[in-house]
Amino acid sequence: MYNSLEKICQIAKEKKIPFYQVIISDNAKEDALSEEQEMEKMLVVFRAMKDADSKYDPSLKSASNMAGTQAAKLMDAKESGRLLCGDFVASVAIHALKTAESNACMKRIVAAPTAGSCGVVPAVLLSIQERCGLSDEKMAESLFVAAGIGGVIAARASLSGAEGGCQAEIGSASAMAAGAAAYLAGESEEGIIQACAIALKGLLGLACDPVAGLVEVPCVKRNVLGAVNALTAADMAIAGIYSQIPPDQIIDAMGTIGHVMSPTLKETGEGGLAVTLEGLKRRNQMKM
Repeated sequence: MYNSLEKICQIAKEKKIPFYQVIISDNAKEDALSEEQEMEKMLVVFRAMKDADSKYDPSLKSASNMAGTQAAKLMDAKESGRLLCGDFVASVAIHALKTAESNACMKRIVAAPTAGSCGVVPAVLLSIQERCGLSDEKMAESLFVAAGIGGVIAARASLSGAEGGCQAEIGSASAMAAGAAAYLAGESEEGIIQACAIALKGLLGLACDPVAGLVEVPCVKRNVLGAVNALTAADMAIAGIYSQIPPDQIIDAMGTIGHVMSPTLKETGEGGLAVTLEGLKRRNQMKM
């Protein structure tokens, strides 16, 4: 596993191979598998993402009754033409809600990189695949890009809400999705990591403050925000708008912010939305 995005880019340039190929080669060595076997494994992951989306149950609610049916509401609003942001953004939001709600309802999802942020990467990739008609194999390549980014974040900072706040979950997922989206748009290695940088920078400091200790409120809706953030970051990188702070340094900053963040804002349920009047009411109801 690499601990620097710049290093991945350097290797890609030296060997004249794409970003994803650096990651798949490294994974193959670590797993003692062929690159073809690694690709098959990633195809299983991508198809599991598609499966979680296609098997969404619009009538199902979580045990807490705080999550579920929201993707169905957004689908209805899209069909009736009431939404402001257009069909593509609506599609992204619907995919994010479907996956995140499926997680809350105990259905099978892919942690990408965590269960609480499971809707971000699928929302971006499924929407791009639908819009551009890309093959599952191409989408698997983009997942290797996302995995490489996630690996660097894990090495330099954290992917855990309990350790780094929600910036480490939704923020990391958004950065991974942004890099994957930039790759699918044909961006260079530099464009990929710049998309990642812009996405992560926009979510620095995000607290992890789950109501009643559940990955439902505010987590489900944050998957939508993370997915849309990823796409706008990718668009900026595609346009040649780059971060003034280098990507690896942004990841380091996220790690530092996580360390100094109050424990009450890191998945403990002792701060933020969890201790609002309504948040406490919901927690007490869950104890009854």
